[in-house]
Amino acid sequence: MSLSRNDLHDYQKYGAEFIIHHPISAFLLECGLGKTVTTLTAIEELMYDRFEVGKVLIIAPLRVAMTTWTGEAEKWEHLKGLRLSRVIGSAAERDKALKTDADVYIINRENVEWLIQNYRFDFDMVVIDELSSFKSHQSKRFRALRKVRPKVKRIVGLTGTPAPNGLMDLWAEINILDMGERLGRYITRYRDKYFRPDKRNGMVIYSYKPLPDSEERIYEKLSDICISMKAADYLRMPERVDNIVTVDMSKTEHEMYNTLEREMLLPFADGDIDAVNAAALSNKLLQMSNGAAYDENGNVKNIHSRKIDALEDLIEAANGKPVLIYYSYKHDRDRITERFPANEIKTEQDIIDWNAGKIPIGLAHPASCGHGLNLQSGGSTIIWFGLTWSLELYQQANARLYRQGQKSTVVIHHIITKGTVDERVMAALESKDIGQAALMDAVRARIKEALR
Repeated sequence: MSLSRNDLHDYQKYGAEFIIHHPISAFLLECGLGKTVTTLTAIEELMYDRFEVGKVLIIAPLRVAMTTWTGEAEKWEHLKGLRLSRVIGSAAERDKALKTDADVYIINRENVEWLIQNYRFDFDMVVIDELSSFKSHQSKRFRALRKVRPKVKRIVGLTGTPAPNGLMDLWAEINILDMGERLGRYITRYRDKYFRPDKRNGMVIYSYKPLPDSEERIYEKLSDICISMKAADYLRMPERVDNIVTVDMSKTEHEMYNTLEREMLLPFADGDIDAVNAAALSNKLLQMSNGAAYDENGNVKNIHSRKIDALEDLIEAANGKPVLIYYSYKHDRDRITERFPANEIKTEQDIIDWNAGKIPIGLAHPASCGHGLNLQSGGSTIIWFGLTWSLELYQQANARLYRQGQKSTVVIHHIITKGTVDERVMAALESKDIGQAALMDAVRARIKEALR
């Protein structure tokens, strides 16, 4: 049964109107609020009612490009006239898709540079699904799209996490939208205007800290093109319970962990676990917290099974209810599948089977399952076997189940190894959320008042 335009929520209608009346728009929409149908509704009206748009390019994460946009268009009666072409697959398949007569072309972000280098860029509207994937001004995709940006009459940036790691991320994201009108044309000037050096070694500066009034000044600059919506404000979200499950290593295991942390080297007869710098050390310590680590030869050294044992208890306590497990490393996945009959959710058929209740133990990496996928029909229990430093991936991965349409209380378990980097990661995710929430609040449109 198709949904009609009348089935749109009021905030979705408002969002579509915002896009229609703003040639540049940053749509900061929390997970689960339906940014896809909102954007397609705006496109449909701009194309067929107002005749202001003729050809649209949507840039999205690969799996979202494969399923989400076309799937959403098929569900809504007023969108069925839109002709969508997915520019994914091999070079020959992408070429064929681009030559297909369509209204909307959907490409994964990894192929943006390929598209711009090999084809005439004649799109008059661009939608960037997950604008935060353009937060690096040095990336090839940013430079390629920035080159053709003046040709685009309308551009929309969609994200639920506009500044996942701080305000510095915003410059590139906003620059690709407005070509430097609001935050300046150059990252150096933006940095000098709103930040001061933080961590440094002599003349080498490793990080920057916002000036005391930077947030307010930046938000004011962006207020005319940003619309922000929080799920809790507009939807009856399911109840959410966050749970910390702590495990402890033995004295010997802790000594091994502490040796690696202190010496950046843990010797073994057939290959050492080593770290060449602080970033590599953090990565190795996270692996050891999970129970295993790669040595210098790429082989897996098993350290402990504490998290695997805790995972077994959580699966048993679920009493047959489906669970979705997020893992960090391939050796995590391998050790989990050795112990449990888990199915990794990778393909479109996997998603269908999960939502149909056919997968009792689902397994996914947050980077491949983090954006746009609707998994709420298949279960309501998440287990974080290994944590991620990325607030964006963490929030997006949780939103696969904690979203509109979820009918059960969502329980999110975090397995934390005591006395390890796990505890610092958890604290960092919580502290970063404060800044992220501040940004969302600062640019939030007064939609309720506008709808009265």
